[in-house]
Amino acid sequence: MATERMTLGRRGEDVALEYLEKQGLTLLERNWRSGHLEVDLIMSSPGMLHIVEVKTLRKPSPIEPWEHVDSFKQSKLAAAAGRYLRLRRFHGEVQFDIVSILVEGEWESWNLRYIPN
Repeated sequence: MATERMTLGRRGEDVALEYLEKQGLTLLERNWRSGHLEVDLIMSSPGMLHIVEVKTLRKPSPIEPWEHVDSFKQSKLAAAAGRYLRLRRFHGEVQFDIVSILVEGEWESWNLRYIPN
C-alpha cells in the first residue's frame, strides 16, 4: 500500500522526468537500487551522465525541497553513483543534479526548480 508521501514522491519523479526529457536528457534508469543505496533518476545528455535527486514537498513548507539534500544525503548519493559507475564500467563525465518541486494542494499548482551540477 502506497503512503501519501510515496505517492507524492512518485508524482514528483514523473513531473521531474517529463521536465528533464523536455530539456533533452534521456532516461537510463529510474529508482535504481543497489543494496540500501538508491538514485531517483539516472539520465544522459551528450557527453554527460546525470545522477538526479528529486525532492517533492507540499506547501506550506518551512524550507525548500532542495534543502533536504544535506551532506548526509549527498554522501549516500555519491556512494550510489560510484556503485552504478563501477557496475556499468562507465568512465565519462558525471554530474549531480537536483529537481526540487513544491506542490500546492492536490497538484493544482507547483513550482519546479532544476539545480544542475
